[in-house]
Amino acid sequence: MTRIAIVASSEKLRSSLAAALRASDDFEVVGVTASSAGVPPSADIVLVARGAELSPTGRQPTSGEVVGTTLSNREREILALLADGLANKQIAARLGISTGVKRGLLLL
Repeated sequence: MTRIAIVASSEKLRSSLAAALRASDDFEVVGVTASSAGVPPSADIVLVARGAELSPTGRQPTSGEVVGTTLSNREREILALLADGLANKQIAARLGISTGVKRGLLLL
């Protein structure tokens, strides 16, 4: 099992990522914090999430609009490869994609 710490400024994002990762038997969430100073030394991987939360349409949500942060199957696949210790270029090669920004998506 891979021990993972989550760092994100948004409480909602931290909670959503932690819930999604706890749903997998592959990960043990050992820390959820707003800054890297709170990352426990026992973490194998530190997931740093940045950026504004967007609605499913890619725009800022309007008042009262519900925004979900559930991980897609592809995102879970990438997290599993990260947990296996693969680097960005290795993950890209394994998935047949390139690193960097492409079609508005960023592979971390």
